Amino acid sequence: MAGESSYVERAPAPALAALASSVWIQQVGDRPLAQRHVPHGGAEVRCVLGEAPRLLGPLTTSTYQEIPAGGTVVGVRLRPGVLGGLVGVPADELVDQDIAGTDIWCDLAYVTDLLGNATTPRGALDLLQSFVARRAGEPDRLVNEIVRNLMPWHGSRTAALPALLSISERQLRRRCRAAVGVGPKELHRILRFQGFTARVQASVAQQGAAPVGLAGWAVETGYHDQAHLSRECRRLTGVTPGEYLAQAGAACSCGHDHAASYVPMLGPGNGRFVQERRPIRA
Repeated sequence: MAGESSYVERAPAPALAALASSVWIQQVGDRPLAQRHVPHGGAEVRCVLGEAPRLLGPLTTSTYQEIPAGGTVVGVRLRPGVLGGLVGVPADELVDQDIAGTDIWCDLAYVTDLLGNATTPRGALDLLQSFVARRAGEPDRLVNEIVRNLMPWHGSRTAALPALLSISERQLRRRCRAAVGVGPKELHRILRFQGFTARVQASVAQQGAAPVGLAGWAVETGYHDQAHLSRECRRLTGVTPGEYLAQAGAACSCGHDHAASYVPMLGPGNGRFVQERRPIRA
């Protein structure tokens, strides 16, 4: 309907598949929107069309972005461990930072003009993806293994990583902070919470799925109990799990599809979770 906001999320272009987990187009209605960003382990490159792109570094707590009425945003969500190679500085220098892209990339004025002159939001998103793909360096393979082992569906613990990856705990922490922005323990906490969020979104998306309480979701996604989940949710989002889910549900009441983000957080073949779905089309 006219005046309402819309949000379309999908898998990235093939050239970005190893670097980004999802991309999106968000169009805001006739009122400004305070968009909440929750820690997910990676970083984001996003652009309100007509303005210069910005880089949102790895988050350790939730933050908000004000999007003007009538604004259109295109964005790329980077996978954990990609940021260091994209910006050429250690990722831990960018934690909890919202930075103008012009402070990082000297040729961004030209890219800003291209994005602003795109005939469609999909065209602008394609241009932004091409820009990110050209700037990104080769990811640290060891960090890729760290991230893979700490995914919610894998089940590895941070204490096991040094022996598993044949590296000292000090080197493990240094490499992880340089590429991801945070150490393995913090990354594990963030990815575990993303696993909880994904489990909830998957359950909501499954028509006829049996309801599961917070206590069940907490245990399924690696928390000791519901109290443990509540503490972590407050630390990462500032609210209780019930408040967080209510707010997320209200924000997505018009039928936003977040499958591109949550499917990778679910265990493949795990009967408790949904199977992978095809990317949605913009």
